[in-house]
Amino acid sequence: MPQAYERHLVPVFFRPFAVDLAARAAALRPRTVLELAAGTGVLTSALLAEVPDAAVVATDLNEAMVTCGAQRQPRAAWRQADAQELPFDDGAFDLVLCQFGVMFFPDRPGAYAEAGRVLTSRGRFLFSSWGPVASHGFGAAFQAALERAIPAGAPSFLPDVPHGYSDPAAVAADVEAAGLTLESAEEVTLEGVAESAASVAAGFLTGTPVGAMVAAREDAKAVQALVAREMTDRLGQGPVTASMTATVYTARRTDGGFPGADVG
Repeated sequence: MPQAYERHLVPVFFRPFAVDLAARAAALRPRTVLELAAGTGVLTSALLAEVPDAAVVATDLNEAMVTCGAQRQPRAAWRQADAQELPFDDGAFDLVLCQFGVMFFPDRPGAYAEAGRVLTSRGRFLFSSWGPVASHGFGAAFQAALERAIPAGAPSFLPDVPHGYSDPAAVAADVEAAGLTLESAEEVTLEGVAESAASVAAGFLTGTPVGAMVAAREDAKAVQALVAREMTDRLGQGPVTASMTATVYTARRTDGGFPGADVG
């Protein structure tokens, strides 16, 4: 899964937002950074390019992702870690980052509270989540193709999980429940460019849990082929472009700091 994720999805979906989030992080002039759900390191690399002197610890729950990320970006210190039980001291970091990982946390207020615990009193927690699947051109095309290929019981993972935490009010409530203060929530729409619609289909079908759901079917190969054809019909031949929307959130500890303050 990490190889397929890196090959087909990272350049198209995650790199554009990583560049944006890294620039936002750099504006805070962090010295010690903890990244949660770092995956294969696309944000890690973008951050180190923006803030080369920062001490960055990149973590992920998935050991295979950590191994892959450490190979791709060895300048960071990589550790396997659960965002809900972070193995770090209180106040160890002046910035905690998480790009498109919070949607997967079983206990989001608990994970947010952990992020606050390891922050300095004037630190910041900067994270992002996808908008509704309809606001993601590639995701919407894939889900429509999947439902065409499997009319009864198409997997709903995409709209339910990665795109299922898209209400800023719900996020704000979870942040508040964690004892943090939400400073800002900004909607960001960027363009993704893929080498082909079939490549994006391959990414979804081999680099996400949807792949295992489809692979378990007796007609898996037929479904995979139909999804690739449907996505090509919807997005076009050759290199394809689509807009993608996410929300970027900035939170701080309620017991310290103030809006606009420098970290540290």
